[in-house]
Amino acid sequence: MIKHAGNLVFASGQLACDKHNGVAPEAQIDPAFPYYGSSVKKQTRYILQNLKAEFEAAGTLMDHVVKAHVFHTDLTNFHAFDEAWHEFFPAKPPCRATVGVGGLSVPGCVVEVDLTATMPSAPGQVFRSAAPRAPVNYSEAIQAGDFVFAAGLMASDYKIGIPAEAKVDPAFPYYGSDIKKQIRYILQNFATVFEAAGTSLRHVVKAHVYLKDLYKFNAFDEVWREFFPEPPPRTTVGVPDLLVRDALVEVDLIAVLPSVSCEVVQVPNIPMPLANYAPAVRAGGLVFSAGALATDFKTGVAPEARIHPAFPYYGSAIKRETRYILDNLVKTFQAAGTSLDRVVKAQVFLTDMADFHGFDEVWEEFFPAPVPRTVLKTTGLLIKDNLIEIDLIAAV
Repeated sequence: MIKHAGNLVFASGQLACDKHNGVAPEAQIDPAFPYYGSSVKKQTRYILQNLKAEFEAAGTLMDHVVKAHVFHTDLTNFHAFDEAWHEFFPAKPPCRATVGVGGLSVPGCVVEVDLTATMPSAPGQVFRSAAPRAPVNYSEAIQAGDFVFAAGLMASDYKIGIPAEAKVDPAFPYYGSDIKKQIRYILQNFATVFEAAGTSLRHVVKAHVYLKDLYKFNAFDEVWREFFPEPPPRTTVGVPDLLVRDALVEVDLIAVLPSVSCEVVQVPNIPMPLANYAPAVRAGGLVFSAGALATDFKTGVAPEARIHPAFPYYGSAIKRETRYILDNLVKTFQAAGTSLDRVVKAQVFLTDMADFHGFDEVWEEFFPAPVPRTVLKTTGLLIKDNLIEIDLIAAV
């Protein structure tokens, strides 16, 4: 599934599956020869060949992919994945964020790839900075029209792992905070990356945050406020693993150029968050929403999104939460001057893939026409007992 928004082209997250077999036969290891070949390489090639065909049908090429989100069920597969990735992106690889997830929507699939491209008439420009860079196949930042896409960053110098300045001194273990040191190190490096690309943290319009331990969120958010006194929309989810040992968090940012008008959307008729983020930002012809949860930010799960404990077999918790979230996103996009039928990209995080069917039934009520969508299993969400978080981008 592909959607255009100006010069950007958004694709659904892709798995190595077909409609009949689960994992597609050509993406499987032959069970008679279990030691020949690599599952993740076969799946990655299958996915990228399909995305190549979809982008070509949409009028663009893999050479014009500017942003990738890659989700692995097992990060020990990363090296083999990256070898296959290099075959499709030999010269100008996209910015990429890569994290572990708790599961994917098709059993047996080990990787999901989510890509955004630009049209050939508006090619992206790659920028390099003085920030530490991992020795793998990605670009640090790519400007595409009004937007600057950056690679996901962790607190690593990519030489020794976590550098001393991002760690608590083991001789003084009760002085300081590892998560605060790591997020400060990450955001300082983002400042360097965005400066090289002609913009700054002040112009960030969307953030994804992948935390290994959600109990560290409050300390993380205190540092976030130092760097973002006027915060962007943000989606924060739990993940089981990251690519650097002892990394606690990965951050993924999108910014606009300083010349682009950027407006925080005021939405008076939805619950206001406790943490430091905006519900939505309108910039460059797009509206970026924060990841939305089924909460009133007072009682946890909002009362109207709960099953009544006296009637536990009446209704569906996932349907109630999904409907509550999408009702609030309708209000958010109305306040931003757009609507759900202009959505060009969705990312959905479920705590239990068994809830997918119920979620999808409600989704179809709000989206009778399909939109590019990526659905993943998270290890946790920031509100107790919440089952789902939904993150949308819409065209104005």
